[in-house]
Amino acid sequence: MDKDKIIALLNQDLEGEHGAIIQYLTHAYAMGEGEMACEIEALAREEMRHLDWLAETIVDLGSVPSLKRGSMRMGGQTVADWMGNDVLLEEGAINQYKEHIKLVDDPKIKRLLQRILSDEESHHGDFKHFVDKAQREKAKDVRGSRTDKVVQTLNWGIEHEYTVILQYMFQSYMTPNKEAKKEMEDQAINEMQHLGWLAEKIVDISGNPRIEHTEVDQSTGTADMLRADIKIEQEVAAAYDRAAKETEDPGLKELLLRLRDHEIYHTEVFSDLLKEEQQG
Repeated sequence: MDKDKIIALLNQDLEGEHGAIIQYLTHAYAMGEGEMACEIEALAREEMRHLDWLAETIVDLGSVPSLKRGSMRMGGQTVADWMGNDVLLEEGAINQYKEHIKLVDDPKIKRLLQRILSDEESHHGDFKHFVDKAQREKAKDVRGSRTDKVVQTLNWGIEHEYTVILQYMFQSYMTPNKEAKKEMEDQAINEMQHLGWLAEKIVDISGNPRIEHTEVDQSTGTADMLRADIKIEQEVAAAYDRAAKETEDPGLKELLLRLRDHEIYHTEVFSDLLKEEQQG
């Protein structure tokens, strides 16, 4: 199989991992706090690891990782229904990886896909167990219907965080600057924490988290990447600051100010990296 066909298969797998991450996080957040939600978040983190491996392999082959999100199964009236959809998503992933393992003749890539397949087969069993557990424990959707300005602001924050997670991950794969790569990876992880905090807060106040993103900057020059990062971090820090001043909820104010301070830190880190990149 030629390189371009292998890259196409790997990007298909990567898109599937992306969709699984968002599906599983959506289900976990909708269940609120609890053992099963934590276990599902852990499975989502394993899918993030798969995405990372696939993206790095695509870059090693001289191409660009896809930022598209694969198909998701978001229907269902009960938590047990959701877990059933997660079982079906894993079955699709298992079949796809098995097919790609047969098609790919590169031994290292075949080995990677076999490694990921092993995890997916384990996840499949986990979600089958969660179907039974959800029925037995009568697990419920704890989201509410609140849609006021507070919820809109928090969902705007999720949209931003999701966007920069993708942006910083993409940049970390594409930049040749090792220091910038490490910082972009670190800041992406921090933004993942932010997304979780915001989603959990929305559920706590009887809202519904909406995990969608806006356009992702896909600059390939390190200096251009950093300029885009500085711009978006400055904008969002100012937005979090404004939102904190407008709310009278002390818990929400504390969260927004913490997010603001983290974004200011990111701005300073990226600014230092840009200076070094320009001087080098």
